[in-house]
Amino acid sequence: MNNSESRELTLEATVENLSAVNAFIDDFLDAVGCPGRSHMQLSLVIEEIFVNVASYAYAPNTGKVTVKIAITREPLSAKIIFIDSGRPYNPLEAKEPDIDAPIEERNIGGLGIFLVKKNVDEVNYEFADGKNIFTIFKKL
Repeated sequence: MNNSESRELTLEATVENLSAVNAFIDDFLDAVGCPGRSHMQLSLVIEEIFVNVASYAYAPNTGKVTVKIAITREPLSAKIIFIDSGRPYNPLEAKEPDIDAPIEERNIGGLGIFLVKKNVDEVNYEFADGKNIFTIFKKL
């Protein structure tokens, strides 16, 4: 592998395809020797983002999602991009959940993107050319 290598997968944005996305990402992370903790954190993040796209981007219909992953060796890091043509939605604008409030007083939702932010080094969203582009970056 050179200093950087990338792969991409395009498939229907359905919850049933989560296992295919996980296998695609897991195989690549295993091939580059991703440390266990980082691998687990990325798995959590990927599931959260993909399930959100599958559940909401095209609802009640379905559409395509492209998942791109790029690994850089020096230093070892991963950049993962989710691209869909669903309705525009920036999850980074969601209000941060009050994790200190008692459970019965907490609002529903918002915890997923909170977990995404806590488990990666950078997150970015843009809507360009009719597409939602959600990017995560993590040092491995």
